[in-house]
Amino acid sequence: MAVSVKDVAAAASVSVGTVSNVLNRPDIVAPATVARVQAAIERLGFVRNDAARQLRAGRSRSIGLVVLDVRNPFFTDIARGSEDRAAEDGMTILLGNSDENATREGAYLDLFEEQRVHGVLISPMSDDLPRLARLRDRGTPVVLVDRESTDRAFSSVAVDDVVGGELAVRHLLSIGRRRIAFVGGPEGLQQVADRLEGARRAVASEPEATLEVIPTDSLTVLQGRAAGEIVRERGADERPDAVFAANDLLAMGVLQALTMQGGLRVPDDVALIGYDDIDFASAAVVPLSSIRQPATLIGYTAVDLLLKEAAAAASGTASDHVREHVVFQPELVVRDSTRA
Repeated sequence: MAVSVKDVAAAASVSVGTVSNVLNRPDIVAPATVARVQAAIERLGFVRNDAARQLRAGRSRSIGLVVLDVRNPFFTDIARGSEDRAAEDGMTILLGNSDENATREGAYLDLFEEQRVHGVLISPMSDDLPRLARLRDRGTPVVLVDRESTDRAFSSVAVDDVVGGELAVRHLLSIGRRRIAFVGGPEGLQQVADRLEGARRAVASEPEATLEVIPTDSLTVLQGRAAGEIVRERGADERPDAVFAANDLLAMGVLQALTMQGGLRVPDDVALIGYDDIDFASAAVVPLSSIRQPATLIGYTAVDLLLKEAAAAASGTASDHVREHVVFQPELVVRDSTRA
């Protein structure tokens, strides 16, 4: 049976209130009494129920983070940045993986609300934000990660993915490629839609260029491999001469299908660029060009905004709180997969 505060108080011959003070405000307790209580704690093996203490205070010291795919190193880096910033305020991160599934996303939101987390960081599946608004209205602050809300009703941290998509395709055009394929999906993900919009803008500036969309069900290596097989099976005159993949995992799958299974040369036959610039991009059999996002900084900044939201809620000024929208600029990283 777990040892309780009452057990410690009895063993030390003090009141329960004194034990509580030793645990939380030892500076107001006589040193001899502190020593006696600490000795009883050690002798009995008492472990404080910190979760219960935090819930009595109103909120836990944990922050919920829901990402689209924990297998994607981009989101791992976001979690690392979030963890770094949370630790500065003595908080922890609870990580939930929606796996690009709206039902799982909802289950994590319910769980985090039940746990009365300090707030929620989320890279949402869709624009169905009323649920997040209700969560916030019930007292749980929410910050969007890796995307903005269309009505700017939530603080958010993102990268300008339209600019990123345009950067990627303008680079492909600059090395002489004209038949561009965009590999990515589902388009319901705002990040994918924005990157495709940027690609279309770049192609529109070059009269001889064309853009084909090869949709995928998710942003994984396997889906990239399937898209690469579509490209590989075409004749030289029909296949695209460049591929822009919506993230690096897709790009790695395309690379596998083209070079390891199809005998095509990258970039000679097909130039290839990804998005996110994860660590594996530079280590691929043909190092991948990519559009870099500051993932760790995104996570760090998101927690910073969330703490401001939580402080406003705690002070009763949430209705007057000005939402902040931080947008970082992407960066083109050129490697062998698009060398001229």
